[in-house]
Amino acid sequence: MNRRQFFLGSTLALASTSMPLSLRQLAVASPIQKPGPATPPIDCSALKPINAHGSRVTGVYACSRPFRHAGPRIETELLGHKVIVHNYGHGGAGWSLSWGSSMQAVRLALAASAGRNTLGVIGCGPLGLTSALLAQQAGLSVCIYAKELPPDVPSMGATGLWSPTSRFCAAQYGPAWTTRWEEMANFSFSHYQKTLGLPGRPVEWINGYKLSDTPFSSEVKPTPIKDPGEPEYAEFTNAFLPSQVDMPPGSHPFPAPYARGWTSLMFNIAPYANLLMTDFLAAGGQIKIQEFTDSNELLTLPEETLINATGYGAKVLFNDHSIIPVRGQTIHLMPQPDVDYGLRAKDFFIMPRRDGLLMQNMDERGSFNNSNDRPDHMDAQATVAQVAAFVAGMQCQPLQV
Repeated sequence: MNRRQFFLGSTLALASTSMPLSLRQLAVASPIQKPGPATPPIDCSALKPINAHGSRVTGVYACSRPFRHAGPRIETELLGHKVIVHNYGHGGAGWSLSWGSSMQAVRLALAASAGRNTLGVIGCGPLGLTSALLAQQAGLSVCIYAKELPPDVPSMGATGLWSPTSRFCAAQYGPAWTTRWEEMANFSFSHYQKTLGLPGRPVEWINGYKLSDTPFSSEVKPTPIKDPGEPEYAEFTNAFLPSQVDMPPGSHPFPAPYARGWTSLMFNIAPYANLLMTDFLAAGGQIKIQEFTDSNELLTLPEETLINATGYGAKVLFNDHSIIPVRGQTIHLMPQPDVDYGLRAKDFFIMPRRDGLLMQNMDERGSFNNSNDRPDHMDAQATVAQVAAFVAGMQCQPLQV
C-alpha cells in the first residue's frame, strides 16, 4: 500500500465510522515545534538561472482576494428554515488556513445539524473542498454545489505560498482573533504535513532567497507600497517556519549585495486541488454544477444545513458589502524543473511551482478595492523582462566563500 492509498483509506475510514468524529479532538492544542534553521545552498553551481522570457509565458491570471477589515466570516446565520454556516473572507490566507478555518465551520455545522447526516457546501475552492472533506470525516453525507470547479475557480490563480497572516484582518481586529487564528494555523499546518511526499508533490518545502541592497541587520521593516486608505493588517506570530539565514556579500550569486535564505511550505495548487477533489469523490461525495445569484435560491436545496464557502462571491450572494476586493495577478511560465528555489526581490516574487514557474509583481498599488479580474498582459511582460534583467546579473561560476 503506497502513502496516497493509506491517506485516502484513512479518510474513508473516518467517513464511515459509526460515531461522528469530534472536530475539537482534531485541533492541535499547542503550537507546532519550529523546524531547525534553513540551510540554503551557497554555491551558485547549485542554483540554476531562471529562463525568464516572454515566449515562455503560459498564462496570466487575475483574481479578487476577499478581504474584510473584521477578518473572515465564520459564523452561523438562519435563512428561512436553513442554517447557513459562513466560511469566507480570508484575504490572502485562504489556501493556508483552509483546513483550520473549515474545521471551525464544520464544528458549527455539526452543532446546528440536530442529528441530520447531510450537508450542502456552496463553492468548490479551497474552503469549500476542505469543509466538505472534514464533514465527510465527521460522518456526514456531503454535496458540493458550485458554479465552477478546479481548475476554473478564481483561487487557482493564487501564489501557493504558506501565508497564514496575509490580509487576514485590519490591525484593530487582530487581538480578538488571536486564539482562533492560532487554532486555524496549527490545525492547517498539521494537516499539510500529511500531504508531504505524495505523488505530484501537492505540498512541499522549498528554499528561497530574500534580496536587499542594505544589510539585514540594519533593516527597518519597509512600509508596503499601498493605496491611500488601505488598512494596516494584523500580524500574528508565524512560528511554523525555520529561522532565516543571512548570507553576506560574496557568498551568493545574486546581483543584490545581500541575501537572506528562507524555507517555507509551497502548495502546488493544480495537483493539490486535484487531490482534494479525488479524495472527496472517492469518499462518496457528490458535486452539482449550479450557480446562485440570490441567497433565497438556497432554500430550494434538499440539505437543511449549508456551508457558504463562496469567497468573493458572497458579496453579491449574501449582500456582504464588508468584502473588499484586493486584485492579485500571477504570471505562469513553462516548468523549469532545475529551478527549485524561490526569490523575493523588491519588485518581484518567484515561486518554483511544479506546474510552471510563477512570478508576481510586488507593486500592488491600485489593487486594493479593485474588482477588475482581467489579466494585465503588459504588466506581466514588464515583470518577466525585469526578472530577465536581474537573472542576467547572476554570477555563473562557483563562488569561493
